[in-house]
Amino acid sequence: MAISYSTRDIRWLVGASTLIPFVVLAFRAMDVVTSPKGGRDALTGLPSRAALLDIVDRYFATPGASTRTAACLVIDIDEFHSFNERWGRDAGDEVLRQTAQRLRSAVREDDMVVRLDADAYALFLAPSQGMTLDSILSIGDRIQRALSEPVVVHGTTAYVSASVGIALASKSPEPTAASLLVAAERAMVEARSHGAGALRLFSSEMQTEIRASHELAEDVAKALENGEIVAWFQPQVSTETGQVTGFEALARWEHPTRGTVSPAEFLPAIEATGRTERLSEVMLYQGLKALVAWERGGFAIPNIGVNFAGMELRNPHLIDKVKWELDRFGLTADRLAVEILESVISQTEDDIILRNISALGELGCGIDLDDFGTGHASISSIKQFRINRIKIDRSFVTHVDKDGEQQRMVAAILTMAQQLGLDALAEGVETIGEHSLLGQLGCHHVQGYGIARPMPFEDTFAWLESHNAKLAPPPRIERQQGH
Repeated sequence: MAISYSTRDIRWLVGASTLIPFVVLAFRAMDVVTSPKGGRDALTGLPSRAALLDIVDRYFATPGASTRTAACLVIDIDEFHSFNERWGRDAGDEVLRQTAQRLRSAVREDDMVVRLDADAYALFLAPSQGMTLDSILSIGDRIQRALSEPVVVHGTTAYVSASVGIALASKSPEPTAASLLVAAERAMVEARSHGAGALRLFSSEMQTEIRASHELAEDVAKALENGEIVAWFQPQVSTETGQVTGFEALARWEHPTRGTVSPAEFLPAIEATGRTERLSEVMLYQGLKALVAWERGGFAIPNIGVNFAGMELRNPHLIDKVKWELDRFGLTADRLAVEILESVISQTEDDIILRNISALGELGCGIDLDDFGTGHASISSIKQFRINRIKIDRSFVTHVDKDGEQQRMVAAILTMAQQLGLDALAEGVETIGEHSLLGQLGCHHVQGYGIARPMPFEDTFAWLESHNAKLAPPPRIERQQGH
């Protein structure tokens, strides 16, 4: 499953203190008077950045502020870019308006909400003597539940979720609006790294990470060469037999001092430093090596999926490199599934990319079209590039067992795939219900947390043994002759 991150992520994580425009919310309670700086967001009607920055700084200057409990929350809509691509700009605007309304409805009259940027909001909880950490966390939970309610767009039902970061004013690294917002944003990034719809509270450990973030770009270059960035593996299984039909290689970073670094942090850094091609090389080598090791261990894994980014696909020597790696491990080309984002196929006009994708198909590699449904690839381009399988994006899979509209959309995708002679895999499967319904609809493969999370290579053997044991027929009990 390919991962794509916006440049905003790297701005949060690399040099956040100088690259983030500090925006915060304020309150209308206590002795703080509304700032003369005004203005409203045209789409949502929420207060302006300048006014809120001014007001929250004045809160910190209020006598006795440290004795009252206040907090800042940053709320980011998960995968909003993909939502916009799927549903269109007008639908995205409607979600933003409804999000603003739900946020205002979920908090007290004296609390204030602001829109930070395209898909992020901030909430400043007005200081209160009776407010506790538990009550603040309850508000965060209430906000997430409110935002997870279905949204009606264009007469159909859509679902969104939000990642939430919380910073207590009393725990702000410095008594300024800028510092408090950075803390809440850092907590939100940490929440998002744990998956959609997570919530995290800012801690002193996160502050240490903020101070160390400017070293990330330099560290990631070294990590690629010294073996710190390694492949973890997520299984793909058949909905018909339950057998493992493949694994996907996903990059993970174990930093010697920072510990596990989220892909949300280091993948943008790799892209920003121009090292995505090197990352693909590392994943290809480790993925093919794993195939050989599994085979020697008695596990017949049909193929390994490796993500190839646009930069890698622009390499005029890509085919020779892939051939060399396959020969190195004594593997045939069909054991490698090349995963390519649908957006690469739908948007590229680069002749080298076009030739390389076609050549990989001619070589015999499987070509998986990743995040299908978000990149608007045409049927002609699917046929042109010898696509073997489409990977249905998780946004179509979520709640597919409960939402009739989701079921109809997935059924239409699967019908198209069948007519084109393509296999299909559903990404992001998290529940038994989703797994079962996808099988009934005719989706042959599934992948997601509901089957297994990505795991280190050394853990795959125990998982495979456990999984295969569940599939084995029960032992036959011989009936004894009676006397």
